[in-house]
Amino acid sequence: MTLLPEEVFEMRRYGLVLLSLLVAALLVAPAGAFTADSLDIAVDESGDAEVRFDYSFSWIEQIAVFFKITAPEQELKSALESYSGKPVTIVAVKSGYSVFDVREFAHIRENGTSRVYTLPALDFTAAEKKLKEYWFAPLIEADFSPAVTTVRFPDGYEEKVFDQSAIPSLSHEITA
Repeated sequence: MTLLPEEVFEMRRYGLVLLSLLVAALLVAPAGAFTADSLDIAVDESGDAEVRFDYSFSWIEQIAVFFKITAPEQELKSALESYSGKPVTIVAVKSGYSVFDVREFAHIRENGTSRVYTLPALDFTAAEKKLKEYWFAPLIEADFSPAVTTVRFPDGYEEKVFDQSAIPSLSHEITA
């Protein structure tokens, strides 16, 4: 079956119309978003910590991560290392969360019959600045303030901080 020139022209025209509609839909689509859902820090008796960061991606970030344009776990690892001053190991990276191991995350001070655990302050605004360097930055809104940050100390005591991109230094005393 051979197509007539008019039929080929008509098919191309429909293809261009469909492509134009797709581009227009992408241009008017709502901005994507990166949302920090939760940050969970579990400190053990030696001061080491397991840190789990849960986050949500829009379709734009999912594409960027898929193509390795950005790696959120690397940005979070860098933030943890800069504030703790300790090497950070990435334990797991899954869709929507990353888990890290930080040796000697908490500073421990002996105080007679008790131990005082002090965690460094954390500030995720640097990660937001880093995100603005990517080509897709104008298309997204980023919220690096975890909805809830939970810090668990070895005795089971928990501190919670809500909607803060800068987490203050926290201390807790455990009596022997």
